[in-house]
Amino acid sequence: MTTTLAFAEWSSYAMDHAARVDALVAGHLERRQRRESHPVEDFLFTYYSTRPNQLRIWHPGPGVRLLDAAEYADRRGYVVDGGTASLDPAEITRRADNITWIRRLLVSTLDRQPQFGCFGLHEWAMVYRTSDVRHEKWPLRLGAKGTDQVVESHKVACSHFDAFRFFTTSARPLNVLQPTRESQPALEQGGCLHANMDLYKWAAKLMPFTPSSLLLDCFELARDIRTLDMQASPYDLAPLGYAPVRIETPEGKAEYTAAQRAFADRARPLRRQLVTLCDALLG
Repeated sequence: MTTTLAFAEWSSYAMDHAARVDALVAGHLERRQRRESHPVEDFLFTYYSTRPNQLRIWHPGPGVRLLDAAEYADRRGYVVDGGTASLDPAEITRRADNITWIRRLLVSTLDRQPQFGCFGLHEWAMVYRTSDVRHEKWPLRLGAKGTDQVVESHKVACSHFDAFRFFTTSARPLNVLQPTRESQPALEQGGCLHANMDLYKWAAKLMPFTPSSLLLDCFELARDIRTLDMQASPYDLAPLGYAPVRIETPEGKAEYTAAQRAFADRARPLRRQLVTLCDALLG
């Protein structure tokens, strides 16, 4: 079934979308002008590759035609015929293998029992027995020795390859799993903060097919998860207003796990929507 939107309707959606993006990226753009970095809020623009100007472009998703939309003729993934824009079937076909891989990862994650016992130790393992820390402007809350002791006194159980690949050489053998890119669909699970942050990555990689409302819902989830990720990290970010989640204590573990479960609940319907999107494209 195809929906056709008149210019007045779709341009209103596009303006509302751009305003939502502007509010989300304002702080990042202001800091960029001042050449200031932020270890929490800039992550979605430094780790992920989608730029703010790309976010501002509104995409309706599959099965929607836009009348009087000649401006979409210059946008990848669209065809414009007689001023009416729609997704280009040839672009979908060209990217079918990539869409299939993303769908496989999302479905396998949905089908797997979430795990909530990692306590965010991936960030600690990234600074284990090294002076080469990723956020060198911010001190380690327990110092280098105290940080190493936390890692050594816990079971490190990171299932996410893109977190594990940043572990220090000394920390990698301590992990009960040895994730690889190839094993990612077999290991990814819905309790993992990074797997749920990455819903934004997969939504962005599926652009322009992804409806922009779904993309920004994933962006907001990733932003909120990043906050917990760094609160539970070994860094002292109190000067920035981030109270630490002290995962080295029973109280901190309980706080982290409760937030982790809440994020898993938020992520699940978004993951399902992305699977439905992949099915629509591949069908």
